[in-house]
Amino acid sequence: MTKVTVVGAGNVGATCADVLATREICQEVVLVDIKEGFAEGKALDIAQKAPVIGYDTRTVGVTGDYARTANSDVVVITSGLPRKPGMTRDDLIATNSKIVNEVTSKIIEHSPNAIIIIVSNPLDVMTYAAHLASKKDRRQVMGMAGILDTARYRAFLAEALDISPKEIQAILMGGHGDTMVPLPRYTTVAGIPVTELIDADKLDAIVERTKKGGGELVKLMGTSAWYAPGAAAAQMVEAIVKNQRRVFPVCVKLDGEYDIKDCYLGVPVILGKNGIEKIIELDLNDDEKAMLETSRSHVKEVMDTFDKMNAGA
Repeated sequence: MTKVTVVGAGNVGATCADVLATREICQEVVLVDIKEGFAEGKALDIAQKAPVIGYDTRTVGVTGDYARTANSDVVVITSGLPRKPGMTRDDLIATNSKIVNEVTSKIIEHSPNAIIIIVSNPLDVMTYAAHLASKKDRRQVMGMAGILDTARYRAFLAEALDISPKEIQAILMGGHGDTMVPLPRYTTVAGIPVTELIDADKLDAIVERTKKGGGELVKLMGTSAWYAPGAAAAQMVEAIVKNQRRVFPVCVKLDGEYDIKDCYLGVPVILGKNGIEKIIELDLNDDEKAMLETSRSHVKEVMDTFDKMNAGA
């Protein structure tokens, strides 16, 4: 039986669980939260939708009972606090790394062979924290950011070109945030280079909007997004449990790829039953390499902050 655990029953976690169930990506979804009754209620609601939509996936909710997650094939961790007014980046790292560390340790205790997908923010450094806590191979601990960022980029392009988003393929690299590296050179519309279909100025504007895509939604709603992030995490789960060997940008520890070592960055990979089956190295031009270096430098700075916190603990 294919079993997937989603830790954190908030908006992103509940959406991920709902997509996993609705699309019958696995046979059982276990939703875990620390708030009493919260995961149980969300899971029950998803289960009661099954007769309406028509799906067979079993959804179970538990409050802090990690024994119920035993033998999960994949675990998606969405736990953590959003950044609040007055909270510094360091405060967020300190709080959420503690949560991610505790959750990862509990997951590994009950599902030592699980592949772990991190959605908690700050994404790149939380992937680092989970990798350290799990002591697993780097190809089995990854962060979800590139699929979401790419989805936003593709959605904006589809709107600008007035075409179906299904026709657009794209790759983004780097950290999750303003230093991400969209790659128009690797963006196609039904195989046609996007640069042949849209003016450079419009494309540049879309790239900039993509970089600030998360912030745009926070300004509109007063909170961060959940439909697209939850669905993006579910898409990664599907590629793994169904061994689809799909090519997606995901956050992973680089160990010499792109001449970068010991840094967690988004790069294109092949996702399959073993997690990251292969890291794909693109032949970047000088401008793209420079942007990736800027992103690496930014992420490494945040990782160094995390390391200093750990050293002082």
